[in-house]
Amino acid sequence: MNANSDAHFWDKSAKSYAKSVISDNAGYERTLDKTRSVLKQTDKVLELGCGTGTTALRLADNVKSYLASDISSEMIKIANDKLAASNLKSSGPGLQPHLSFRTGTAEVLAAEAARFTAVLGFNYLHLVYDVPGTLRSIHSLLEDGGLFITKTPCVGDMNLLLRSALPVMRFVGLAPYVSTFRKTELQEQIRAAGFDILQTEMHASKGNDNRPYIMARKK
Repeated sequence: MNANSDAHFWDKSAKSYAKSVISDNAGYERTLDKTRSVLKQTDKVLELGCGTGTTALRLADNVKSYLASDISSEMIKIANDKLAASNLKSSGPGLQPHLSFRTGTAEVLAAEAARFTAVLGFNYLHLVYDVPGTLRSIHSLLEDGGLFITKTPCVGDMNLLLRSALPVMRFVGLAPYVSTFRKTELQEQIRAAGFDILQTEMHASKGNDNRPYIMARKK
């Protein structure tokens, strides 16, 4: 598998993904609340792996600008439809005119000129092929002192049955590529990429889902 095949996988999954229900809504709301508490009205935010835009639509009104990106063009189409619908419902010139969606990855965006005061990556890092390289791209996307916030499954800490099933699921086209790392390994890689880790929390309301919420600052 490669990035193109993963994009194709998510393109095919976009409609069903858009209809799916958040499995732990209380944990999701906790993540949103925590993120809102550290974002400022002056922030320029980039979200990586935004899917169909649910989180972006919830957070964008707290900041100056919000660019949400995803590898899947079909996910971005749905996100733009959601944005258009939210703007139509507003009584003003636009509910969130400072929110935009586009296709792209951390590596693609890092090659461009724009830089951000905060980068968000929810359920993102476990889906990239080169985690250290992606973290370096995220570091370069941030202004000095900028925040990186991630919450992603640490598959290496999950049960052996799941870890064993993933390669088979990938082989038959039922799953995208998934990186296997532990929480401690992810923290080490974040530090090695040039970040100070400020906080690590668990937001799950249904036991431990092995998705640590990590807030880090660019050195």
